Amino acid sequence: MPSVRAVSDALWEAADVGSGVVIMVSTDGSCLRNPGGAIGWAWVNHEGPSGSGGEVSGTNQIAELRAVLEAIAAHPGADELLIESDSQYAIKCASEWIHGWRRKGWKTASGSPVKNLALIQSIDVAITVRPGRVRFQWVRGHVGNHFNELADTLAGAAAASMSAGIAVETLAMSVEEPTLF
Repeated sequence: MPSVRAVSDALWEAADVGSGVVIMVSTDGSCLRNPGGAIGWAWVNHEGPSGSGGEVSGTNQIAELRAVLEAIAAHPGADELLIESDSQYAIKCASEWIHGWRRKGWKTASGSPVKNLALIQSIDVAITVRPGRVRFQWVRGHVGNHFNELADTLAGAAAASMSAGIAVETLAMSVEEPTLF
Protein backbone atom coordinates (compact mmCIF):
# COMPACT_ATOMS: atom_id res chain seq x y z
CA MET A 1 0.00 0.00 0.00
CA PRO A 2 1.51 3.39 -0.97
CA SER A 3 2.18 5.92 1.75
CA VAL A 4 0.03 9.04 2.16
CA ARG A 5 3.02 11.11 1.07
CA ALA A 6 3.49 9.07 -2.14
CA VAL A 7 -0.19 9.44 -3.01
CA SER A 8 -0.08 13.17 -2.27
CA ASP A 9 3.03 13.61 -4.43
CA ALA A 10 1.40 11.69 -7.30
CA LEU A 11 -1.75 13.81 -7.10
CA TRP A 12 0.25 17.05 -7.17
CA GLU A 13 2.26 15.88 -10.17
CA ALA A 14 -0.95 15.01 -12.03
CA ALA A 15 -2.71 18.27 -11.13
CA ASP A 16 -2.50 21.21 -13.49
CA VAL A 17 -1.74 23.98 -11.01
CA GLY A 18 0.57 26.95 -11.15
CA SER A 19 2.92 27.99 -13.89
CA GLY A 20 5.62 25.46 -13.15
CA VAL A 21 7.53 28.10 -11.22
CA VAL A 22 8.92 27.12 -7.84
CA ILE A 23 9.18 29.98 -5.37
CA MET A 24 12.14 29.37 -3.07
CA VAL A 25 12.07 30.96 0.37
CA SER A 26 14.47 30.56 3.30
CA THR A 27 13.18 31.00 6.85
CA ASP A 28 14.75 31.36 10.26
CA GLY A 29 13.86 32.19 13.83
CA SER A 30 15.88 33.67 16.67
CA CYS A 31 15.42 33.74 20.43
CA LEU A 32 17.83 35.83 22.48
CA ARG A 33 17.24 33.87 25.69
CA ASN A 34 15.49 30.54 25.25
CA PRO A 35 12.87 30.32 26.63
CA GLY A 36 11.37 33.67 27.44
CA GLY A 37 13.61 36.09 25.59
CA ALA A 38 12.73 38.34 22.71
CA ILE A 39 12.18 36.48 19.45
CA GLY A 40 12.57 37.36 15.81
CA TRP A 41 11.54 35.58 12.65
CA ALA A 42 12.34 36.13 8.98
CA TRP A 43 11.72 34.81 5.50
CA VAL A 44 13.76 35.57 2.40
CA ASN A 45 12.44 34.98 -1.13
CA HIS A 46 15.41 33.93 -3.27
CA GLU A 47 14.24 36.16 -6.12
CA GLY A 48 12.28 38.86 -4.36
CA PRO A 49 11.49 40.56 -1.09
CA SER A 50 12.01 39.44 2.48
CA GLY A 51 10.05 39.97 5.65
CA SER A 52 10.78 39.89 9.36
CA GLY A 53 9.18 40.66 12.68
CA GLY A 54 9.35 39.77 16.32
CA GLU A 55 7.73 39.51 19.70
CA VAL A 56 8.82 40.52 23.18
CA SER A 57 8.92 36.97 24.53
CA GLY A 58 8.84 33.42 23.20
CA THR A 59 10.94 30.41 22.35
CA ASN A 60 13.17 29.46 19.46
CA GLN A 61 10.58 26.92 18.30
CA ILE A 62 7.88 29.61 18.23
CA ALA A 63 10.16 31.88 16.20
CA GLU A 64 10.95 29.11 13.70
CA LEU A 65 7.26 28.21 13.29
CA ARG A 66 6.27 31.86 12.93
CA ALA A 67 8.85 32.29 10.16
CA VAL A 68 7.29 29.37 8.27
CA LEU A 69 3.75 30.72 8.76
CA GLU A 70 4.69 34.22 7.61
CA ALA A 71 6.51 32.83 4.55
CA ILE A 72 3.44 30.88 3.49
CA ALA A 73 1.14 33.85 4.10
CA ALA A 74 3.41 36.16 2.10
CA HIS A 75 3.40 33.83 -0.92
CA PRO A 76 -0.20 33.03 -1.89
CA GLY A 77 -0.98 31.59 -5.26
CA ALA A 78 -0.80 28.48 -7.34
CA ASP A 79 2.97 28.35 -7.84
CA GLU A 80 4.78 25.74 -5.78
CA LEU A 81 6.45 27.10 -2.64
CA LEU A 82 9.67 25.46 -1.44
CA ILE A 83 10.63 26.56 2.06
CA GLU A 84 14.21 26.01 3.16
CA SER A 85 14.84 25.95 6.89
CA ASP A 86 17.61 24.93 9.23
CA SER A 87 14.97 23.91 11.78
CA GLN A 88 14.11 20.23 11.57
CA TYR A 89 11.51 20.89 14.27
CA ALA A 90 9.62 23.42 12.12
CA ILE A 91 9.86 21.25 9.01
CA LYS A 92 8.66 18.10 10.76
CA CYS A 93 5.84 19.99 12.51
CA ALA A 94 4.57 21.39 9.20
CA SER A 95 5.10 18.40 6.93
CA GLU A 96 5.20 15.16 8.93
CA TRP A 97 3.90 15.22 12.49
CA ILE A 98 0.96 17.50 11.70
CA HIS A 99 -1.00 14.75 9.94
CA GLY A 100 -0.92 12.39 12.94
CA TRP A 101 -1.62 15.19 15.39
CA ARG A 102 -4.70 16.25 13.41
CA ARG A 103 -5.95 12.63 13.30
CA LYS A 104 -5.42 12.26 17.05
CA GLY A 105 -7.27 15.45 17.96
CA TRP A 106 -4.05 17.48 18.26
CA LYS A 107 -2.44 15.09 20.72
CA THR A 108 1.06 13.61 20.50
CA ALA A 109 1.77 9.88 20.32
CA SER A 110 1.98 9.84 24.13
CA GLY A 111 -1.43 11.55 24.39
CA SER A 112 -0.16 14.90 25.62
CA PRO A 113 -1.25 18.15 23.97
CA VAL A 114 0.78 19.40 21.00
CA LYS A 115 3.04 22.30 21.98
CA ASN A 116 2.70 25.56 20.04
CA LEU A 117 -0.70 24.34 18.88
CA ALA A 118 -2.12 27.67 17.70
CA LEU A 119 0.85 28.29 15.42
CA ILE A 120 0.86 24.73 14.09
CA GLN A 121 -2.87 24.86 13.37
CA SER A 122 -2.38 28.20 11.61
CA ILE A 123 0.35 26.63 9.44
CA ASP A 124 -1.99 23.72 8.71
CA VAL A 125 -4.73 26.10 7.54
CA ALA A 126 -2.29 28.23 5.52
CA ILE A 127 -0.99 25.16 3.67
CA THR A 128 -4.49 23.76 3.17
CA VAL A 129 -6.00 26.93 1.68
CA ARG A 130 -3.00 27.80 -0.48
CA PRO A 131 -3.72 26.65 -4.05
CA GLY A 132 -0.07 25.82 -4.77
CA ARG A 133 1.86 23.01 -3.19
CA VAL A 134 4.10 23.75 -0.19
CA ARG A 135 7.24 21.67 0.28
CA PHE A 136 10.03 21.87 2.82
CA GLN A 137 13.75 21.27 2.60
CA TRP A 138 16.22 21.15 5.45
CA VAL A 139 19.47 23.07 5.04
CA ARG A 140 22.39 23.08 7.43
CA GLY A 141 22.60 26.40 9.24
CA HIS A 142 25.67 28.60 9.55
CA VAL A 143 27.64 27.04 6.69
CA GLY A 144 27.55 29.91 4.21
CA ASN A 145 24.15 29.38 2.53
CA HIS A 146 23.51 32.99 1.48
CA PHE A 147 19.74 32.98 1.90
CA ASN A 148 19.77 31.03 5.18
CA GLU A 149 22.40 33.42 6.54
CA LEU A 150 20.34 36.43 5.45
CA ALA A 151 17.22 35.02 7.14
CA ASP A 152 19.30 34.38 10.27
CA THR A 153 20.60 37.97 10.25
CA LEU A 154 17.12 39.44 9.77
CA ALA A 155 15.60 37.25 12.49
CA GLY A 156 18.41 38.15 14.91
CA ALA A 157 18.00 41.87 14.16
CA ALA A 158 14.25 41.64 14.75
CA ALA A 159 14.80 39.87 18.10
CA ALA A 160 17.40 42.48 19.12
CA SER A 161 14.99 45.29 18.21
CA MET A 162 12.24 43.72 20.30
CA SER A 163 14.64 43.27 23.21
CA ALA A 164 15.58 46.96 22.99
CA GLY A 165 11.92 47.94 23.06
CA ILE A 166 11.81 48.96 19.42
CA ALA A 167 8.58 47.78 17.82
CA VAL A 168 9.21 45.65 14.77
CA GLU A 169 6.63 45.38 12.08
CA THR A 170 6.85 43.11 9.11
CA LEU A 171 9.64 44.52 7.02
CA ALA A 172 9.96 43.94 3.32
CA MET A 173 13.13 44.52 1.39
CA SER A 174 14.57 43.35 -1.86
CA VAL A 175 17.17 40.63 -1.84
CA GLU A 176 20.18 40.62 -4.10
CA GLU A 177 22.61 37.85 -4.85
CA PRO A 178 25.93 38.26 -3.10
CA THR A 179 28.74 39.82 -5.10
CA LEU A 180 31.49 37.32 -5.76
CA PHE A 181 34.27 39.91 -6.01
